[in-house]
Amino acid sequence: MKVIGYIRVSTDGQDASGLGLADQVEKIKAYCSLYDLDLVEIHKDAASGKNLLRSGFQGALSALKRGEAEGLVVAKLDRLTRSVRDMGSLLDEYFRESFDLFVVAEQIDTRTASGRFVLNLLTSVAEWERETIGERTRAALTVKKSKGEKLGGKVPFGFDVTEDGLLVENPEEQATIAKISSLRAKGYTFQRIADTLNQEGTFTKSGKPWSPAGVFQIHKKAA
Repeated sequence: MKVIGYIRVSTDGQDASGLGLADQVEKIKAYCSLYDLDLVEIHKDAASGKNLLRSGFQGALSALKRGEAEGLVVAKLDRLTRSVRDMGSLLDEYFRESFDLFVVAEQIDTRTASGRFVLNLLTSVAEWERETIGERTRAALTVKKSKGEKLGGKVPFGFDVTEDGLLVENPEEQATIAKISSLRAKGYTFQRIADTLNQEGTFTKSGKPWSPAGVFQIHKKAA
């Protein structure tokens, strides 16, 4: 079976450094070799995964439509999308009947009913985590605003700042915070968490690799 590979990093800085991209390519190639998939080409993006309007990703979908391949391979599900709604659209339009989707990290193969079930389950859990974080964030900001506190200074990881000085949730960074908490709960050391994030192409707000100390600070604030 012919397949198209797709890789993504979240910022231009990550793209320029090459960190994360090579690791994703390696995982995709190894997966294709293991499961006898013919990897035709790999499309890439240096952009947020908040929507599907990415040139590299749209190029990969167009290649599928042109009949250049029968399936799409990604190293990790969040490289494709973090949205349950977008994933539902992709399944309905592309991967439920017309094409196949393979996800290396989560071992998803939509050629099977169980693969489609796991895919829907994982995206639903990810959406729930983000909504829970969003609820806590909005509650905290409401309290600050009611006290007349002005939000300023250095923008903390997990947020962006509006023109009037208020913090708003950054979905990608909030997902990273949730992942740090999840990996720590599994017993990962801060060094191992930092290595995992860097290998996946997920970096700090400034686009630099994570350090154990940086991961510790994020975990401490989120606890």
